[in-house]
Amino acid sequence: MNDLEIREVRVLPDAIAAFEAAAISEGFRFLTRLLLEWENGSNRFDRPGECLLGAWCRGELVAIGGLSRDPHGNAQTGRLRRLYVAPAARRHGIGEALVRALLARATQHFQKVRLFTDTEAGAAFYVRCGFRPVQSDSASHEITEWS
Repeated sequence: MNDLEIREVRVLPDAIAAFEAAAISEGFRFLTRLLLEWENGSNRFDRPGECLLGAWCRGELVAIGGLSRDPHGNAQTGRLRRLYVAPAARRHGIGEALVRALLARATQHFQKVRLFTDTEAGAAFYVRCGFRPVQSDSASHEITEWS
């Protein structure tokens, strides 16, 4: 998708409700958690090193994902979270572009970025993005070197 624009989200876009519904229909609840945490103020991705990024194609929100301090790690450990790509936008490099943008932000604040996925497709996606599987109760993958 040539018209891809990735930018920071400071106010949740109206399209987030449709994203949440799509995610729920696939059995994912992490966007519901994103909305709840945003509304109650417990996670707005606004601490040092944190960000929530959205990807838009021709003005339409097609992906969203965040980077926060890992609550299971030290101050130098980031956590990739709440990454969702609209089904129609998958397999076009949008998810990878969003992960690269999040990791570019991570470079400035974190030495390691961790995440948790419990699907085979998610695990394969993150490995393609340079993450490696880890044995941990709090993470399934991590990356310590990226550019």
